[in-house]
Amino acid sequence: MFKFIIRRLLQTIPVLIGVSILVFSMMHLIPGDPAQILAGESAPKEQVENIRERLGLNEPIPMQYFSYVTDAVQGDLGNSMRSGRPVAEEIGARFWVTVEFSIYATILGVFLGLIAGIVSATRKYSFLDTSLMLVALFGLSMPNFWLGLMLIQWFSIGIDLPAWVPFFDNTSWFSPSGWGNFDQLVLPVITLGTGSAAIIARMTRSSMLDVIGQDYIRTARAKGVKETIVIYRHALKNAMIPVVTVVGLQFGSLLGGAVLAESVFAINGMGKLIIDSITARDFPVVQGTILVVALLFVLVNLLVDITYNFLNKRIDLD
Repeated sequence: MFKFIIRRLLQTIPVLIGVSILVFSMMHLIPGDPAQILAGESAPKEQVENIRERLGLNEPIPMQYFSYVTDAVQGDLGNSMRSGRPVAEEIGARFWVTVEFSIYATILGVFLGLIAGIVSATRKYSFLDTSLMLVALFGLSMPNFWLGLMLIQWFSIGIDLPAWVPFFDNTSWFSPSGWGNFDQLVLPVITLGTGSAAIIARMTRSSMLDVIGQDYIRTARAKGVKETIVIYRHALKNAMIPVVTVVGLQFGSLLGGAVLAESVFAINGMGKLIIDSITARDFPVVQGTILVVALLFVLVNLLVDITYNFLNKRIDLD
């Protein structure tokens, strides 16, 4: 396993190089001059040129990229064009907010998705199975930013309904913005975790149905083993391998989906930092933040691959 981990870590190098080239190129293709934005629309050309020279924006783009990569390899992601602070400090101040946000949403998605998938698989083609899969399809098709806005309207602002309706009145149940308190966590986590729950539920159902049809499950039932033991000890463990893969991919997707959710709920995480930095053409912050997200995504996938070996000892990672 040690050789496998080293090999996978070495494989992250070309991935990060590719991500850096792609992000660097896209940022320079976006219309707008960072020096002009910093100086102001009415600033004289001399001031704009001085800012461009100070930031190194007057150098050829290949030289700018080479300088950026050279510094990044040494752990220096540069300084923010807006605040002048090191990019590492800008990211560090918001890193754990986004990671915590994604972890909570993943836990919610796994909890709801596993329950719905197991129930659907054990009651195949029943009314409950059909209902759960319809709900999952609805959750999969619904944009999370729209769901976030609707949840704010229903549970934070309130809607005008007849007096006999006990819910959704003008009483604020949860906070519509911020991060930290419980009432600030509920709506964002539901918004971000709903789509993952739908995908995990569909995958769990499909994987469980495939495993339940195997010969060893029929043998266990023929021996008189309790149905709960058959489902949760024999079937679920073997059905979890594709589900774990989906969970790992969904965690990476949640890091990207947090960009919109953090903007909707005014959460000061890395997603909101990316949006603000793109608007301000703050190249170093955008590049550094996306590199960190890409590295985190690769490490999560490595953890998923290692988990395979614990679920099934017959899988040889080397």
